[in-house]
Amino acid sequence: MPPDSPPAAVPAPDIQNPAAPPGLLQLFLAFAKISLSGFGGVLVFARRAIVEKYRWMSADEFNETYALCHFLPGPNICNLSVVFGARIRGIPGSIAAFTGLVGPPVVVVSTLAMIYARYGEIPARQRTLAGVSCAAVGLVIGVAARMMGPLLKRRDPVAIGFLLAVFVAIGLLRWPLPPVLLVAIPLSLAVTYAVRRKAAS
Repeated sequence: MPPDSPPAAVPAPDIQNPAAPPGLLQLFLAFAKISLSGFGGVLVFARRAIVEKYRWMSADEFNETYALCHFLPGPNICNLSVVFGARIRGIPGSIAAFTGLVGPPVVVVSTLAMIYARYGEIPARQRTLAGVSCAAVGLVIGVAARMMGPLLKRRDPVAIGFLLAVFVAIGLLRWPLPPVLLVAIPLSLAVTYAVRRKAAS
């Protein structure tokens, strides 16, 4: 008998190939699920849903959109829902994504606030929140590492240089965020433009 042929390899999902754009109800439900999945921040769940699960954006597109939202006033994830919804379905898409993101947490937090007002001084509750804060820090570190993947894969020395410079300025030297961004943003744009213009000539 002929030997058994080896099983065919299952191809990895191609997250660079975007799926069909979602409808308004799908946008609302997706962001509602994202908001209810996150404790201490939903960025990690937003990236997992948008890039890996639904394939509505590539990893690079998500990084670029989040970078834009990071420099706008207001909570980054709320900005992301509005920008993403607008890209997919215009103003109705922004409303659907934003409502899905903030609607369920408003109900949950309002309920928890009433419970906290009554039982907030219980020591067991305080220890529980301390553990949740540690988990939130781990989630932020994990999603930051995943978002750096495409950047490091391209091996762009300019981008990596600015990443390290901003990390040192804010994370190690403790410089205020607004002045660092006011210098880093126009400088990074100018350097990137000059490098690409030189490469194209």
